[in-house]
Formats: sequence, C-alpha cells, structure tokens
Amino acid sequence: MKPQILTAISVLALGLPTLAVAQASADANGDGVLTIEEVQAVLPDVDADGFAAMDANGDGALDEAEIAVAQEAGLLPATDG
Repeated sequence: MKPQILTAISVLALGLPTLAVAQASADANGDGVLTIEEVQAVLPDVDADGFAAMDANGDGALDEAEIAVAQEAGLLPATDG
C-alpha cells in the first residue's frame, strides 16, 4: 500500500467520530453526494489522495455506493438507520 494512502486512512480514522455525527449534514448543498470540500468541512485534514481513495469512479464526489463501500472498508463510519 502506498504511504499516501496509509496516511489518508490514518487521518480518516482519527476523524471518523466527527464524520459520523456530521455525515448527514456534511452534504451542504443537499445534492446527495459529498465533494472534497464538504468532507474537508468536517475533516479538514483529508487531502486529495485520501478523498480519491474513496472516490472509486473519479467523478469528484462520493455517492451513496462509494460511501457504502468506504464504510464497509472501515474508511467511513456506518450510519445509523
């Protein structure tokens, strides 16, 4: 695994409780996806490499499927309900 990805995972792990609380409200514009800016508003230390590791299709946003995969991989916390 690349050092950048390990660093990104570490940064995410440290901020997961914050993201769990704010994940629903992190979608600032209510479009159903999270951009890097929206994620960084909750987790300022997430860099482009960490975000790209979760953005499987490379479209610049995390959709429901990408969020679910990231949750299953332990990169994002599970949502309640």
